[in-house]
Amino acid sequence: MIETSAGPGRPLMTYTLMALCCLVFVLGPASGLNPGYGTGSELVGAQSAYFERWGVVPSALWSGTPGEPLTPLTALFVHGNWLHLLGNMLFLYVFGAMTEERMGRVQFALFYLATGYLALLGYAAAHADSSQTLVGASGAISGVLGAFLWLFPQARVTSLFPFLFFLPLRFPAWVVLIFWVALQWLAAREADDGPGVAYLAHLVGFTLGFLYAWARFGRTARVGGAARSSEGESQP
Repeated sequence: MIETSAGPGRPLMTYTLMALCCLVFVLGPASGLNPGYGTGSELVGAQSAYFERWGVVPSALWSGTPGEPLTPLTALFVHGNWLHLLGNMLFLYVFGAMTEERMGRVQFALFYLATGYLALLGYAAAHADSSQTLVGASGAISGVLGAFLWLFPQARVTSLFPFLFFLPLRFPAWVVLIFWVALQWLAAREADDGPGVAYLAHLVGFTLGFLYAWARFGRTARVGGAARSSEGESQP
């Protein structure tokens, strides 16, 4: 699935973040695996309450209610369904290892959490009156993509595009990621504050990640490399 130029050390923080997301999902009601949440309408009600408790509700975030400022952090570990979880974990697995190796484990973890928090905060600020719940690691993973673009612009990424009949093609990372950003930007322009993908959070996270890598590492840290991913319509 992936080959990189990362060093001999394993990306333990990337694996830890993935494990936490998977554990929270499996134990929560969205997975449908925990019998404690019931079935049918009872399960649907439990899912709704769970997302409102741990996810970001923009209109509630600015209400001054105690505990609400923490929801952009807790929401990073909550996912809406299996496809949402697996898509995010694929992107984190592919792009997180090399980024973690360059930043270091502790710095990478702080970067991931801060970028994700600010991405969700930015989305909530732009949709301050929305009552729709926002969950998922998308903003943080988008930050990882932004940092990866600055640090490894020439890394070779093998992608599968549905509109090209899933033909595997190899491109430099900067081509794939700029194409991805363009898709997010176009989708964000068409999106409203209703249910769906929070494309604006992706753009905020990506921009913050790119700017952080540029400010922190400068041009001396930019290197080549190789990465392989199965990338198509799955969105982080």
